Amino acid sequence: MNFEQNYQQCLEKLIWVTQQLRVEVPPTQLSRITKLIVQTMTGPWRYFHSTEHIFEVGGYTNGIEVLAALFHDIVYVQIDGSVNFNLTYYLVPFIEEDRGQLFIRTKTDLPDDSLFGIVAAIFGFVPGQVLSPLAGQNEFLSALVAVKVWKPFLNKKLLVQIAACIEATIPFRSKSDLGVSPSELLYQRLQSINYQFNLQLTDEEIIQTVKQAVRVANRDVGGFGNPSSAIFLDNTWSLLPETNHNLQKSGSYTVRDYRTAIQKMAGFMNFLKPELIFRQFQGEPDDQTYQELVERASKNLEVGRLYLESKLIAIAILEALSLRIGSDVSLTIMMGELPGSGVSVGRLIDSLPHLPNPHQAETEIEKEVFDLLEKGRSKGFAFDLKFSPLTTFLVKYIGFDGIRGMQERSQAFFQGTLSSEDFLASCNADTIQIITGGLIKLLENRKIALCRSWQELHPDFVNNLNS
Repeated sequence: MNFEQNYQQCLEKLIWVTQQLRVEVPPTQLSRITKLIVQTMTGPWRYFHSTEHIFEVGGYTNGIEVLAALFHDIVYVQIDGSVNFNLTYYLVPFIEEDRGQLFIRTKTDLPDDSLFGIVAAIFGFVPGQVLSPLAGQNEFLSALVAVKVWKPFLNKKLLVQIAACIEATIPFRSKSDLGVSPSELLYQRLQSINYQFNLQLTDEEIIQTVKQAVRVANRDVGGFGNPSSAIFLDNTWSLLPETNHNLQKSGSYTVRDYRTAIQKMAGFMNFLKPELIFRQFQGEPDDQTYQELVERASKNLEVGRLYLESKLIAIAILEALSLRIGSDVSLTIMMGELPGSGVSVGRLIDSLPHLPNPHQAETEIEKEVFDLLEKGRSKGFAFDLKFSPLTTFLVKYIGFDGIRGMQERSQAFFQGTLSSEDFLASCNADTIQIITGGLIKLLENRKIALCRSWQELHPDFVNNLNS
């Protein structure tokens, strides 16, 4: 969607929210809030965490959930590189920066602001605290922006609900040392805040607030529980260019750029436990639904890990070969141009032979991963193909067991403890010979194309070159 379409859809959601919550907001203010959201969420690095994402996370039935979702990613420092300038108006009284690190101001520097105190207490944050991108920094700042934007129009009870929903979107948290889940901890904090700030919330209202928060949090990570692993991997791939900005330079990012992005995602998936993804609190969601989400997430992670591990082995071979011709060779030089580039010099895969007796996938997970590699994810992206021809060939040639057997050596190569030549020497010799031959053919095609482009202007150029 373009800016105008995003703007219109966001405005319609805000109008619906005000009607459901029975609050009056002047049209000019609704327009200003809409513009603030859409301008931020359509920033140059927003690929997954976009307007489409926040529209999905809000659902369609609860005004507070919709409102919280529209703001829950409005601050995302790792993606945007900083806090959007238009948001600093709401944050500067409470937050300061020192050498690239964000802090909550000390108690003596903070204004007397009960709403800030409430939001900080919901997150368990205190004056002077260092904010960490991996421990709620973005969610806290997003919640602070949300409540400050809506303070003129909503009462404190509703603002507390919005902030609680955004707090719940801090992902992948385990239980505390005392065995308290993040949702139970949020419930306890809301009870304390209710007393401390005299909010006069009933216990049932607090319970319903936490349940709202659980629904928002689960939709935020809903892709992990998608029944289709292809769609799950689509979401994974759309995350790559957000924190690996070089990938957005379609056709010019290097082999190392691509490998680094895949490697970071593989490391994340290897760390992540499926039981840390989704939330449950007092029957929200019900046991069957919750268990299905966890089981789907477990399967998707298993598929994703093998898929990424397989691609990493293929890119390790390609990176090691690329170092023979340069230190920062673009991936398209080694693989061929991406579709839509307007350049046709062939592709590496065109020179790889048909294998009459390829290795076969042995488990259901292997079969699913092989189909994803050969046939592709659900959709392609401008920066990458949706299918993986080189990895498919490699799996056919050495099998998934061969892939697994190369992991340790590939990691040593990435870490610099194994040279590129030693890594290649440790690989299946026939495989390396075939891929090298394909690369030579591709480079020869580029040479022919370059010669042809000069031949008309300089008829003797090719003859001189060949002599």
